[in-house]
Amino acid sequence: MSADTTTIDLETASPSEIRRFLRPAPEQRSVIRRSIDGTELGPVDLEPSLFGIEPNLAVLHQVVTAQLAAARSGTQSTKTRAEVRGGGTKPFRQKGTGRARAGSSRSPIWVGGGVALGPKPRSYAQKTPKKMIQLALRSALSDRASQGRVAVVDAWTFEVPSTKGAVAALSALGISGRVLVVLGDEDGYADRSFGNLPEVQTIMAGELNAYDILVNDWLVFTDRTLPGSAPADSGTPVIAAEPVAAAEEGSGS
Repeated sequence: MSADTTTIDLETASPSEIRRFLRPAPEQRSVIRRSIDGTELGPVDLEPSLFGIEPNLAVLHQVVTAQLAAARSGTQSTKTRAEVRGGGTKPFRQKGTGRARAGSSRSPIWVGGGVALGPKPRSYAQKTPKKMIQLALRSALSDRASQGRVAVVDAWTFEVPSTKGAVAALSALGISGRVLVVLGDEDGYADRSFGNLPEVQTIMAGELNAYDILVNDWLVFTDRTLPGSAPADSGTPVIAAEPVAAAEEGSGS
C-alpha cells in the first residue's frame, strides 16, 4: 500500500480524510459463471465495492459478536428470597441458642433459600449501526472472494425437488465443504433440493449476513442474487453498491 502525500495536506486534513486517503482502492475480481451441469458461460465481474475491499476485522468481530448475542434467548431465571416458598416466620429465637441470628429460613445462605444476584430474563441484543453491518457484510464477501470461494450459476433449473440433483450440481461446480447457497424468491425447488444436505445452508438474498458467510467455506450465487448485479426484471441490485469510504466512515476505522 502506497500513497502520494503531495495530493493531501496532512496538517489540515482530518483523521477520517487521512484514513480514506491511505486506504487501498478496491480490487476488481471476477469469477467464471457456470450452469448447474458445470458448463462455463464466461467470466462475470464482481462489484469492487462489495467483493474487492480490504476486510475490516475489527468491525467483523463486533458485528458477529452482536449477532450471536442477539440470538441468545435470555430466558434463564432464578428465584430470589422473596420468591421461594416458605420462610415466613423466624426459624428460632434471637438469643440463647448459640447460633447466628436468622430472620428467615429462605436466606441465600440457607439450603432451599433464594439465589443472590442470580440471572433473570433479559435481552442480550446490542445496538449496531447500519453502516457497520453493511461494512461487515462487504468485508465478509471480500474475504471469500479473495480466497476464490465465490461461485456464480446462471440459475437453479430444478423442475422438481431433487437431493440427488443438488449433489450432482455441487460436484459439477467443483464445490466441497460447507456451502452457503443464496436463493431468490423463485428458487423454491432449489431450497428443498439442498434441504437434506447437512453441509449446505440456504439463505434468501435479502437475509445475507456476515456471520453466515464466515461459517461457510463457499458462497454460491445466481445471476439474480449476485450482490451488485441488477436482475433482469427489476433494474435494481440485490445489494446496492455504495462507496466504501462512506460505509467505513460510520465504523470509526
